[in-house]
Amino acid sequence: MLTALKQIIQEVGQIPDLQPALMRLVEMVKETMSVDSCSIYLTDYAKQELSLVATVGLDPEAVGKVKIGFYEGLIGLVGDREEPINIENAPQHPKFKHFPEVKEEKFHAFIGTPIIYQRKVLGVIAMQQESIRRFSEDEEAFLITLAAQIALEIVTAETLGNLNLDNKVLINESRVVNGIPGSPGLVIGRGVAYNAKHDLTQWVAKKSGDAKTQVSLYRSAVEITRAEVDRLSDQIKDNIPEDVSAIFQLYHQLLDANSLGREVEAKIHEGWDAASSLKLVVESYAAKFERMSDSYMRERAIDIIDLSNRILRNIVGDSNQQFLLNKDKPDHEKYILVAREISAPMLAEFPRHLLAGIISIKGSNNSHAAILARAMGVPAVMGLHKISLNILNDQELFLDGYSGEVVLNLNENNRADFQALIAQEEVLQSKVTAQADKPSITLDGKRISLLVNAGLSANVEMEQFLQGDGVGLYRTEIPFMMRERFPSEQEQYALYHRLLSAHPSKEITMRTLDVGGDKPLSYFPIVEDNPFLGWRGIRLTLDHPDIFLVQVRAMLRASIGLSNLHILLPMISCISEVVEAKRLIKQAFLEVKEDAYDQGKLLSKPAVGVMLEVPAVIFQIEQLAQHVDFFSVGTNDLTQYLLAVDRNNPRVSSLYSSYHPSVLNALQQIVTKSNKANIPVTVCGELAGEPAGAVILLAMGYRKLSMNAHSLRKINWVLRNTDISHMQGLLNVLLRQDTQQDVISLINDYLETKQLAGLIRAGS
Repeated sequence: MLTALKQIIQEVGQIPDLQPALMRLVEMVKETMSVDSCSIYLTDYAKQELSLVATVGLDPEAVGKVKIGFYEGLIGLVGDREEPINIENAPQHPKFKHFPEVKEEKFHAFIGTPIIYQRKVLGVIAMQQESIRRFSEDEEAFLITLAAQIALEIVTAETLGNLNLDNKVLINESRVVNGIPGSPGLVIGRGVAYNAKHDLTQWVAKKSGDAKTQVSLYRSAVEITRAEVDRLSDQIKDNIPEDVSAIFQLYHQLLDANSLGREVEAKIHEGWDAASSLKLVVESYAAKFERMSDSYMRERAIDIIDLSNRILRNIVGDSNQQFLLNKDKPDHEKYILVAREISAPMLAEFPRHLLAGIISIKGSNNSHAAILARAMGVPAVMGLHKISLNILNDQELFLDGYSGEVVLNLNENNRADFQALIAQEEVLQSKVTAQADKPSITLDGKRISLLVNAGLSANVEMEQFLQGDGVGLYRTEIPFMMRERFPSEQEQYALYHRLLSAHPSKEITMRTLDVGGDKPLSYFPIVEDNPFLGWRGIRLTLDHPDIFLVQVRAMLRASIGLSNLHILLPMISCISEVVEAKRLIKQAFLEVKEDAYDQGKLLSKPAVGVMLEVPAVIFQIEQLAQHVDFFSVGTNDLTQYLLAVDRNNPRVSSLYSSYHPSVLNALQQIVTKSNKANIPVTVCGELAGEPAGAVILLAMGYRKLSMNAHSLRKINWVLRNTDISHMQGLLNVLLRQDTQQDVISLINDYLETKQLAGLIRAGS
């Protein structure tokens, strides 16, 4: 049964349009399961009904015509209960409703299961039998598994506009794709799949109205590929066994115009573009090879895919070079970088003056890519996993970093609406900028220290440091991640000295190397089943005192003659880690002190602090206070560990929120205990850079907030319009709420009353 299921999914997945794909699916299910009927109904939430979209066994004339209310009949019952319904004699069931159009009078046995994606019922798939019987557990398990497999295909079709329940033409209709808000802001721009590695499995088929151009494009790509294959063959022909040589012969056969070419060009003339035509033909061939009993022939499916990916890349071309070398790019054009996963090197390579927005297929609100985007002040949407890169590439898009929406196929009406929203945002930002130099004092006279989180985009941040009271968090791991080896002590010294000496009167907090989890080093790979619970942060550097001592010595050498260095230890989970780290810091201090003495300069003892991000340390604050000079709260990881939610996993991203009442209560405990122990405490997580988060933290008693440089002016504007004494009354209510949604609703209402809502959503 598993083999049959794989074959159904594989064959159906090769059909680019949803309607014929679902029709083929019900045909194969009916045949495989030996049932008398199989049907699929899809939900239309706007009309509160399920529509029959594919059937074999019921009257085919009923497709698209039969609409069943959400609570009508057995199909409605399956959707309402969100679980399988297995009935041996359906007409006798009290919820049975007769729909004469489908002509199902002869059927008795019924089984239906919901098609669900991320808690949303997309439709119902049902099997029926003329005889009176109960479907077996195996049959039920098959249908449940099949429903789970096809859910993503339906979601993708909805996104692309291929889902057509009313037989209306949907070509060029605007489509909204919902992702996760990554960085606030609005932009209309052209998508650029920069640095994309295209392959057939990820390519989404698209139509083209210019067959002549597409045929020419395909033939040109084949010739380029033929030359590449010849070159590879020549390079290794004297050192390869006979079976490998046969692979190159297969490549040449497939590249022949009478082989793949004829069928690909036929697909082009059916209306598909060159890349999509290649995908449709090749995946059909590959599926046939994979079904063969001969293992050698099954392996040839891999060779076909490999060759075709080479052709695909030559059809698409080098998007990096095409984009960079295009001299005709309009000066006013804005570009939105789209990628499967945004990385620091990718952002460093992309021309900064062209970057207006970011879309990352993977990632969540607090993934590394989202933090990068906020540091750069670039609107971003993450976790857009329902859509393929080639759909977004070279398309005009509207990106809403507040809501996480991306709109495709803009029309005159919604483009005008979006431009109006962007204009409103620009007016608000100009007001914020106008007061950027004003002191950070609340309406009731409380002085707040605002610091900068640095290290993500050094050039930008260095220009903006003057705004804040110093650096609350310098991420030293970024220079490590941008290299192909560990940076030397001298290289680190030069980097740290530049920062410390540029602002000698301001405190500069440098976090020791914090890699692991979602921050890997390519030259120091760490493979773990649970990387966020594994070898990362202080755990790694204490196990490698050579790495730790080199870095700390570089920091101390850079601080000779200065007194503004603070050293921050990440991922602390017990007192013994602090004791051991301080021992190594003392060792490095004594070594560097001799160098300073030889130079006739003073080496000041640095303040040493710990990150409060592992929940265990919340219960040892009093003991920690005896060993350190300050605390820094990392709300990103603290939230992740308190809620047991991987902050990079879009499947559980809705569960991740620093506004969860438990997280807020933990933050309240931290500041209360820290104040009692007379230890300064800073919040350096992303929560501090959010208007709602900053207001809550101020009400709790935090007086030092560190954030990305781009958010600093915005938070200054917020606190200058906030009365902390008024917020403290609301805080008690917030801490007693049941859900994060309740907390967010209340704090947003407060910001509305202060006319600050434009900082948390589109529109002022």
